[in-house]
Amino acid sequence: MATRARVRAPELTGKGGWLNTGGNALSLPELRGRIVILDFWTFCCVNCLHVLDELRELEEKHRDTVVIIGVHSPKFVHEADHQAVVDAVERYEVHHPVLDDPELATWKQYAVRAWPTLVVIDPEGYVVAQHAGEGHAHALAALVEELETEHAAKGTLRRGDGAYVAPEPEATDLRFPGKAVVLPTGGFLVSDSTRHQLVELEADGETVVRRIGTGERGFGPESFSEPQGIALLPDGKVVVADTVNHALRVYDPETGAITTVAGTGRQWMQGQPTSGPAREVALSSPWDVAWWADRVWIAMAGVHQLWTYDPATGTVAVAAGTTNEGLVDGPAAEAWFAQPSGLAAAGDRLWLADSETSALRYVERDGDGFAVRTAVGTGLFDFGHRDGDAAQALFQHPLGVTALPDGSVAVSDTYNHALRRYDPATGEVSTLATDLREPSDAVLAGDDIVVVESARHRLTRLRLPEEAVRVEAVAHRTQRAATDIAPGRLRLDVVFQAPAGQKLDTRYGPSTRLLVSSTPPELLAEGSGAGTDLERELVLAEGVTEGVLHVSAMAASCDDDPENEYPACHMHQQDWGVPVRVVAGGTERLPLVLAGMA
Repeated sequence: MATRARVRAPELTGKGGWLNTGGNALSLPELRGRIVILDFWTFCCVNCLHVLDELRELEEKHRDTVVIIGVHSPKFVHEADHQAVVDAVERYEVHHPVLDDPELATWKQYAVRAWPTLVVIDPEGYVVAQHAGEGHAHALAALVEELETEHAAKGTLRRGDGAYVAPEPEATDLRFPGKAVVLPTGGFLVSDSTRHQLVELEADGETVVRRIGTGERGFGPESFSEPQGIALLPDGKVVVADTVNHALRVYDPETGAITTVAGTGRQWMQGQPTSGPAREVALSSPWDVAWWADRVWIAMAGVHQLWTYDPATGTVAVAAGTTNEGLVDGPAAEAWFAQPSGLAAAGDRLWLADSETSALRYVERDGDGFAVRTAVGTGLFDFGHRDGDAAQALFQHPLGVTALPDGSVAVSDTYNHALRRYDPATGEVSTLATDLREPSDAVLAGDDIVVVESARHRLTRLRLPEEAVRVEAVAHRTQRAATDIAPGRLRLDVVFQAPAGQKLDTRYGPSTRLLVSSTPPELLAEGSGAGTDLERELVLAEGVTEGVLHVSAMAASCDDDPENEYPACHMHQQDWGVPVRVVAGGTERLPLVLAGMA
């Protein structure tokens, strides 16, 4: 086994306390003898949700030697609310202890720079590996087995029951519902996401007519996995964004049949096809769907894009977005999104909630193609609750949009617990209702609007008000501390070490990719753009004192076995948004760990 750096793991502290432990506080000395994996996550982050799914198999297979601890480190103000963390742990079926760290104390102790980040601590209490982003499950599994062998031989491995204590389940008809549609009958069809079902309700929005799906997570002909978006098709069937199955399903209300029309059941990764026969192309966390321009549009939250599915040809294709995370308008192919999570068709526009930029955006025809515009929102790190002119209005991680009869748009402003309204005619943003609990969607029902109150596990019927509520303005920025960097030249190093038993995959050219940009663009005088080296020299422009460096890195590794003609290959990828401040005496090197130790 290769010699590793010996770095003692800092203790785990978090003002919010512990979840999933039966009320017990955990400490690293008590966990000596076990392999500890810290998962730094925040529940707004779709990449973090991907990693939760990646860890499930490892967690089950090594339950007697491995303790996974989620360290919840909030980006948005709402995510620092303890009850919101409690809800998220149940919503996403997190079956391991979670430390609620609203002030980022443990995040800072471990010098974490990105969501998600995984840190491995050996049975003697030393940090032995760090991974940022997705795609590391195979490397973690190999490392765990290596550590088990090493420490069993040394007598320092302790087997036994884990620290997880399941909370008591609560009986409700819906559990963290995601989206809804109004059926031709006047009733509602709701995606009951945490219970992996669709639920049909009568017109009162409360009485259950039927449940669709087994209620168990799966990809069989009668099962879903955290379904979200649903939309009516012209033929009366319903298309479902089966989010964690990375697929589109179609439900036929007349026969009850569920069929898969797009996706392979596996998550799309960089380098894979982005168009073709729908059942042969992988998708990535489709979060919402809408019928517009004669096809199904897909909010592909997992890769920050919009895709389309054409039932006439049975094909899918990318419609907008580059996979880079951020807020950039323009021709559809050049636009940047950040977890698009809600869609609403309205005539010549497709409205969308771009959740991580807290933005309301839309797609419209532009000559022979499409263009993307922003109505409200400025970027990844500015959010809040502010009404008024759209140029200065703020949302906080909205997940849903609804086209209203007068041409305006209702926004399910999820982390503000509010229903907001944007009027394109006046360019004004107002508040329609408050005291909702994580509203994730809304639909029109006659003169009323019915809101999916996800964290209250219900549909709530509201009368559309003639006048909006006035709310005192609140503006926020992410509480992540900015990194002080020196003026002039900055060395950017993305650290990647291929996991044990693997090597970089160079069979088809360079196996690494690096893309760098900044907000504002004027921050970088030199060094922006794409390349294949994981290190780059950046030149900071004079006169710009703060901003955000956007870094996207990818590396492909394969099993290093010359006897194996078809080695297993793995993709490692991560996007960083690093707030920076240019000051004299700041650092001249910025290391970002993709996999390995800095």
